[in-house]
Amino acid sequence: MVAHQYKISNDKYPDILISLTEAVNNAIIHGNKEDKGKYVEIELNETSRGLTFVISDEGLGFNPNLVPDPTKPENIGSCGGRGVFLMKQLADQVKYMDNGRKVEIHFAV
Repeated sequence: MVAHQYKISNDKYPDILISLTEAVNNAIIHGNKEDKGKYVEIELNETSRGLTFVISDEGLGFNPNLVPDPTKPENIGSCGGRGVFLMKQLADQVKYMDNGRKVEIHFAV
């Protein structure tokens, strides 16, 4: 099991699982537009500071700064933006690269 192999605490494991699920779902649905001919790549890097996951898709990309804040009253009923928000809340660091086609999510473990 990955959690045991990388000594991920029981407290941190759900944060990692939710963040990865959101990132992969975003890559499939929004990035690749559910095109079965396109791939999503998941990379795991272990460093002395923790674990970094890199999720990339083959889509056109997006600007994460333009994703509306789902906690604002005018966006409460809107669809979208919650995954990006959740990743920022649960991870220690989230960085977008390659015009938004790649997200790097870091967790100190």
